[in-house]
Parts: sequence; C-alpha cells; structure tokens
Amino acid sequence: MPPRTNPSERQRRLGVELRKLRVRAGLSGDVAAEVIEAERTRISHIESGRVDVPRNGLYRLLRAYGCPEGAYFESLMEMAHESGRGWWGEYSDTIGPAARDLAELESRTTVLRTHEPMLIPGMLQTEDYARAVLATTESDAERASRYTQFRLARQRVLTGGSPLTYHAVIHETALHTRVGGPAVMRRQLLRLIEVSRLPHVTVQIFPFEAGNYAAHTQSFVLYGASAPELDTVYLEHPTQSLFLRDGNQLDEYAKMFERLSELALPPVDPESAPESHESRDSLSLVQHVMYTL
Repeated sequence: MPPRTNPSERQRRLGVELRKLRVRAGLSGDVAAEVIEAERTRISHIESGRVDVPRNGLYRLLRAYGCPEGAYFESLMEMAHESGRGWWGEYSDTIGPAARDLAELESRTTVLRTHEPMLIPGMLQTEDYARAVLATTESDAERASRYTQFRLARQRVLTGGSPLTYHAVIHETALHTRVGGPAVMRRQLLRLIEVSRLPHVTVQIFPFEAGNYAAHTQSFVLYGASAPELDTVYLEHPTQSLFLRDGNQLDEYAKMFERLSELALPPVDPESAPESHESRDSLSLVQHVMYTL
C-alpha cells in the first residue's frame, strides 16, 4: 500500500512519539529499520504517519527504544491499531478531516479542559444554538444540518458509560451574545445549568469585573490522555487549526487554564438555591442573564 498523503492526527501523533523515542535512545533510522526488518524509508514514513507499523514491529521498536511498560507503552500500542473508523466515519462525506480528528481525539481523552471567550463550548451546546452558530459559517443548509448533528454526536463522551472529566471556563461575553435570539439563548443557558448536574462536569463563568487577562482572547482545549506524555492542546483557527504536543507548550496552557479557573467565579452548583448564596457564583450569574432574556 502506498504512503497516505493525509494522515490523521492519531497517525501523525504516533509517528511523532516514535521519532521522539528513537532520538532519545540515540538510534539512527537505519538501526530502527533493521529492528523491524524494513527499508530505511519505511521508518521515515512511519514517523510521519504516512504508513502503519505492524503490531509485532511496533512492539520491537518500543523495546529497542527503551520505552518502559506502562500507560504510555500501552497507549502507543492501542493508537497504532485503532482503525480510525469510529462513529465519526459516517460523517466523512461532509465533515472535514480536522473535525474528525477532534472526535477521534475525544474518544481517547480522559480529562478535557476548555476555555471559551465568545461562545458556549460545542460540547455543551443545544441543537438550536449549534445550528445558529454553524449557520454563520456554512451557507449550505444541508451541510450546516450535517455539521450540527456531528457536533451533537460528539457530546456522547459526556454521557456514555465511561464519560470523560470535563471542565469549562466560559467568559461572561458568551452569556450575553444572543446566538439565535432570546428563546434559543434561554434554552442554552438552561442546558448549561442542567449539564452541570453531571458529577464529572464543572462549569465556571469568568465575569467582566475580573478584569483583563491575556488568555481571554483565545479559545483553547486541553485533552488529557491516560498517559500524560500524550496530552494535547487544540487551538482553533479559521484557516488551519493546530494540535500542540510540545511539553513546554502543554505546561504553559495548563498554567493558563489554572489561572483562569482561579480568577473565575466558583463553579455552577445546580443543587444550591440562589437565595442561599452569600456571594455571587457562576450559577447566579447564568441565572441573572437568563432572567433578562
């Protein structure tokens, strides 16, 4: 099979990790090729994600690179042999590869932390809200509907048998931006409160009065894997979205999120009655905005 021209993020990430391990072990590509009894060019293709590596070959490479057994070792083995044909495959006729990469990444994520300065995060959106958002970027009604259904399907990671841990810090701007009109926004804010009842979901609102902070202007998502070495930061851009893997970059975004969480209002607690609050929290702010609609 010829090398693929457009590897998925999973395939690229596996290649990056294998190259990192090889370089750390001080082995050349020629030596690595001998380990799996292949040509030197095959190692280059594997490390760029353009070709797959057989299970026994991957096992030999990890051993030769001195990768210890554990969560990282097992995660790499699993990444290599996932087909990439999860539920998101049924949307390949409409949804681009970057969006499918996100769904695949979410299926392997154990902890997801997100900061959103302008809109309610996609993982928490109602159907009407998502449709209104996507209508601004997609003129074809049928494609917009398909994208909406795809976005809603991605939310299964919050409600499935083994849901991921989810933490969102949302700027107050998103509460006041009337996407789809007052009725749509009211239902969306109700949804925000309802989903916060899930024990694995934390929602915080960053209020206007908290002042300026550099991260306010940028949305980002931190995907935490079962092996910390495979954590990822996702940055969405209109022309080309980015997946960051560098450890220093990951640390910086983790610190930014921690700072945002410290400055934001206490998390939404739907079980707490508004009148019992001695000081404002995220729930009271969401309710205040909702009542003005």
